[in-house]
Amino acid sequence: MKNIKLIIEYRGTAYWGWQRQNDVMTVQESLENAISKLTGEDIKLIASGRTDKGVHAIGQVANFKTESSIPGRNYKFALQEYLPDDISIVDSEEVDIFFHSRFDAIGKVYRYRVYTAKLPRALYREFYYHYSYDLDLEKIRQASNCLIGSHDFKSFMGRDCSAKSTIRTINSIAVERDGDIIEFVINGQSFLRYMVRILVGTMLQVGSGKIHIDDLKRIIDGRKREYAGITSPAHGLYLEKVFYREKHLDNGNRIY
Repeated sequence: MKNIKLIIEYRGTAYWGWQRQNDVMTVQESLENAISKLTGEDIKLIASGRTDKGVHAIGQVANFKTESSIPGRNYKFALQEYLPDDISIVDSEEVDIFFHSRFDAIGKVYRYRVYTAKLPRALYREFYYHYSYDLDLEKIRQASNCLIGSHDFKSFMGRDCSAKSTIRTINSIAVERDGDIIEFVINGQSFLRYMVRILVGTMLQVGSGKIHIDDLKRIIDGRKREYAGITSPAHGLYLEKVFYREKHLDNGNRIY
């Protein structure tokens, strides 16, 4: 038995998120079908976490168990024949049999992309949120500083989220601007459903003057979804990287 780890890139536009569902196509189903065709086995993928409908990934991580003799490093080549054009395997390797993509993850980075010009761009529609209001970048950065650290983020959680605890830790938020494009890079230990999109929506509304910077403490302390800003749309969001502690094991395989 082998445990194979994949790093996956996908364009989420055509999919109803990562997790397999009835009657709609998901990234998980598409990948499991491809691996099953390659190995001849019934494959169950374990991912670092779900992404919602329309969300993209640059570095999603998933693993699966297999009896196939295919070397772990070869899956990134062999699977391309079976995958649609909007899913790619960035890297693959055999890891320790006990590695678990979700439970062993110690942090994630999400990137959110915003296009701020007055008129939309046709080629950006699937990959950037078009937010055409005038923005004060300094206010956005002040807002981001208020959100860093461990807080109760219940105000920034989707109403259908069933998390037992709403305490989360954000390690850093970088706000990068290049002309009409603003990118938010959010590094945290874990996230509630829609949390990144609501954080970005709130920061954008601070930057456009719709929410005052002084209201952020009230929003956090109030622990009600209606206190925070908009939920920015899914198509601007990318799962960029998942972090793991690296362990060197006696059998020569690695956990990341």
